[in-house]
Amino acid sequence: MTLKQKAVSGIKWSVVDNAYSQVVTFVVGIILARLLEPREFGLIGMIMIFIAVAQSFVDSGFSQALIRKKDCTEEDYNTVFYFNILFSVLFYFILFFSSKWIASFFNQVELINIIKVMGLSVILNGFEIVQNAQLIKEIDFKTQAKISVISNTFSGILSIYLAFAGYGVWSLVWRAMSANSLRIVLLWTFNRWRPRLIFSIASFKELYGFGSKLLASGLLDTIFERIYYLVIGKYFSPQQLGYYTRAQSFANLPSSNITGVIQRVSYPVLARLQHDQLMLKNGYRKLIKNTMFLTFVLMLILAAVAKSLILTLIGEKWLQSVVYLQLLCFSMMFYPLHALNLNMLNVMGRSDLFLRLEIIKKILVIPVILTGIVWGIVPMLIGMIIHSFICFFLNSQYAGQLINYSAIEQIRDIVPSFLIVAVVGIIIYMVGLWINIIPSLILTVQLILAGSLVIIFSRTFDIEAYIEIRNIVLERLFKNVVV
Repeated sequence: MTLKQKAVSGIKWSVVDNAYSQVVTFVVGIILARLLEPREFGLIGMIMIFIAVAQSFVDSGFSQALIRKKDCTEEDYNTVFYFNILFSVLFYFILFFSSKWIASFFNQVELINIIKVMGLSVILNGFEIVQNAQLIKEIDFKTQAKISVISNTFSGILSIYLAFAGYGVWSLVWRAMSANSLRIVLLWTFNRWRPRLIFSIASFKELYGFGSKLLASGLLDTIFERIYYLVIGKYFSPQQLGYYTRAQSFANLPSSNITGVIQRVSYPVLARLQHDQLMLKNGYRKLIKNTMFLTFVLMLILAAVAKSLILTLIGEKWLQSVVYLQLLCFSMMFYPLHALNLNMLNVMGRSDLFLRLEIIKKILVIPVILTGIVWGIVPMLIGMIIHSFICFFLNSQYAGQLINYSAIEQIRDIVPSFLIVAVVGIIIYMVGLWINIIPSLILTVQLILAGSLVIIFSRTFDIEAYIEIRNIVLERLFKNVVV
């Protein structure tokens, strides 16, 4: 199979994986939101920053280092594996003995036992890093899709059953734990690699030289991405954090889905083109155009239909999430573009620039956090939008210099898509204000109108990204249909 065939196959199966996982997560989340209270979602949100930080230390950037290295040896794989296991156990015990302090910080005694159980996911994560890196390195997203489908389906069904049975917040805890556990079992079943008693100091130094910078940048990213949970949980209430996490889960559905697909597939593919700058730039430019067209469509339309969507799916008790969701859609709209530019730095072996960028961007987050503490959640979300736009310029400036594709060129390439979709978004938002019928019918009208207008406007103004995506879809799925 050629590299192009692998890339297309990888994108297809990665889309299947992400789409199915997100749909299951979405549907299960809707059911759980109707069965549980905002406070219970908020309790889980309070501890996620601590779990995520521990998992970042366990990975330590080694998975990216393994994917990037062309000829990984058994010494490489085994060295990373044993390091991951050692650190995962270490950080679990740190979480275990810190549980009382964390619960006291938030003044929520229930968090003690929740942390002790959910912390076990850190150990589980140590067993999957090498296995997962091998599948990504081979662009084998079909196997990953199978694993994801099975684990997400089982954990979703289990959590719904537990919620019906009255387990409250523990239905959310066991959903996460069952998904992680089953994922590990399936990874070790489908991927035949097994560890041997090998540990190489030389291999460790080589991989850590690249991965350590990614660890530092990834750690900063993890902390500051979830620090809003900490701020809201500490200075407001579990209920407010519940509203925020629910809004974020809706905004994450398109943004993370696209970002996940692009990151997983583009990194190994672009890594193989790193020595041909012309091909690298052309492929990268097309990737940005297509990715951002799709992102604008999903995020701007989601912001426009936010109220009717939340009322239809999870009910009036979550109405306060609407404004949060709308603002998060704008702040997360550039996430896929951030991911692409940062991927390019890794492809070119500039993890030092990656780290420098993360430090600069995280310093710029501090005023946003202070805004939230002093003036509230909505002003903080507005600050997140401004911060996201500034981060785009920083990322694209550094990455663009490496392949002669500047921030201005990137903006020029994506502005037509943005303008088309923004006009559509305004129209359907106004339709939601004008029509006075039940929310589900408003949502249906808005979505049908949005899809029709995007196609009409894109064809009228010959949006290159729309044509490219349409051709791919027609070629792969609907060969006998004309759009």
